[in-house]
Amino acid sequence: MNWTKKVHLKALTLLSAGLLAVSAWSAAAPVQAAAAPAGGGDHGLLQQLQAKHLAAEDTPLSFNDLAFLSADTGRAAGKGFMIGTSDGGDQFQKIYEGQWNFRQISFPDNVHGWALASVQEQSGVYLIGTADGGSTWTRISESQSGFERISFTDSKHGFGYVRAFTYYTEDGGRSWSQIKTPANTRGAEFTSRNNGWAVVVAPGEGYRVMKTTDGGSTWKLALKSAFAYPEYGQLYAKDDQVYALLYGGTGMSQTSYSLYASGNQGKSWTRVIAQETAGGGPAPGSGSALLKKGPASGKPGNMQLAGSSTAFLVGFSPAGEQVAVGRTVNSGKQFTNLPAIAGYEGMISFPDSKAGWMAVRGANTSSLYATSDGGMTWTEKFTFKGNEQ
Repeated sequence: MNWTKKVHLKALTLLSAGLLAVSAWSAAAPVQAAAAPAGGGDHGLLQQLQAKHLAAEDTPLSFNDLAFLSADTGRAAGKGFMIGTSDGGDQFQKIYEGQWNFRQISFPDNVHGWALASVQEQSGVYLIGTADGGSTWTRISESQSGFERISFTDSKHGFGYVRAFTYYTEDGGRSWSQIKTPANTRGAEFTSRNNGWAVVVAPGEGYRVMKTTDGGSTWKLALKSAFAYPEYGQLYAKDDQVYALLYGGTGMSQTSYSLYASGNQGKSWTRVIAQETAGGGPAPGSGSALLKKGPASGKPGNMQLAGSSTAFLVGFSPAGEQVAVGRTVNSGKQFTNLPAIAGYEGMISFPDSKAGWMAVRGANTSSLYATSDGGMTWTEKFTFKGNEQ
């Protein structure tokens, strides 16, 4: 999509009748995940789609993203499907089966949702929306979307991100306005139209984390982290908590990175993790860090912020076949890497400081796990299995 200062998209026509889907809803050594409960496995869902996928690719269906609103209620989606639960995973329902290959989903409530999705094998990504909990989806525009990531805060307001630019909508994605970000921005996060953060690269010098409180009109320096070859970073913010995940290099399936945390909106920072690797080289920044390794001593995945001072980071090590989360309960002043489970890759969704969900890709499986103790232990709730399983 060719972006301009103001981007107008064709009106979104969402089905309003029925709300059918909604009506069904109201650093330790690896440990073995708890066994799936009765009725676990694939719960008998999507068997034809699963068989078709196994025949074509010899791999099981897999989850590309998940979004949970509470310990009981949430969704997970992948290529051609979306499933959900409203009872903490004792039962799952098929919400959607069709043409859309979901790349990322955003549900601010149990009715309205948005997704970045392609049409099956095609590479182009579209912004699509639902007003019935995910049963039906409509293209918000006929043209492909340039967004890499979306985040909606309610039924009308949301943000669309590419690495260098940020856009804002007030009408559910029909039109977008660009928010001014600093030159050389390589990652941003906004908590409201006025309040946001940006990772800026200074070639040969390192990373700069900048803050705006006036919608991008002015930006102030909040953090500097020296690094010879800065590329990009990810930011996470909620209330007073702010986290900057700054990437080093990647090689031999290893990634170097630093995680910085602030519990006072960027006034002061703690260098939480400084993970250097043989394949990825040094971690950005200097000085002491709480930990030299992140969860699973592997690549960093996504973060989730919960409550006023709790945050989670998922990490995974394909070579070590481990997936784990790290946790802070005091805005980064202390950080603990929790026990790992078997897997190659993971992503998390934590609706509160104790209840969380994790999608894990294994050697020949794709599973959903739940935790009720903040990631200390995980229970398998749903699994797609490959042919030899």
